Amino acid sequence: MSWVEQVRPLLLVDVDGPLNPYGAKPQHRPEGYETHRFLTPRWEAAERRRLAIWGMPHKRVKPLRVWLNPAHGPALAGLPYELAWATTWEEEANDFVAPVLGLPSLPFVRWSDERSQPAPGVFWKTPEVLAWVNGRPFAWVDDEITDADRTWVERHHDAPSLLLRIDARRGLQSDDFFALESWAAGRV
Repeated sequence: MSWVEQVRPLLLVDVDGPLNPYGAKPQHRPEGYETHRFLTPRWEAAERRRLAIWGMPHKRVKPLRVWLNPAHGPALAGLPYELAWATTWEEEANDFVAPVLGLPSLPFVRWSDERSQPAPGVFWKTPEVLAWVNGRPFAWVDDEITDADRTWVERHHDAPSLLLRIDARRGLQSDDFFALESWAAGRV
């Protein structure tokens, strides 16, 4: 077995959508999820900019409502992957999300400031994900993955990959965990 086959694949996890089903109806928190209110530095700065633009620079910034399912942490940690964040939360996922889920601090993709589509229909994250995984096998869960992203990855990444689109109204489900486990098992 070569060293490449011995390396566990990466699992890149987005927060909003897969872990925080923000697309669910606001008055109906999905079953198994708990409500958290986070005032992260990045959220606060973005909200202050918006409030200033709207002419309300002194208005109080409301914390971000985040729904998290505490069972997702052990479920993710139990998968045969090296976990990493692929979220616009970047390092704040370690400060706010990981503790709630019982996850350790994870490596994360630091996104560039330029967020342009590399090709029609391709998510701006996709080329940066490929650069970050640096040729390694990986799975990626995100609510904005499309067939265009899968095609892009097939053309620009030689190692095995699984791009799993998660419904932002439901978050990660048992069938998603099954798909991730099955894909990783099929690599052995």
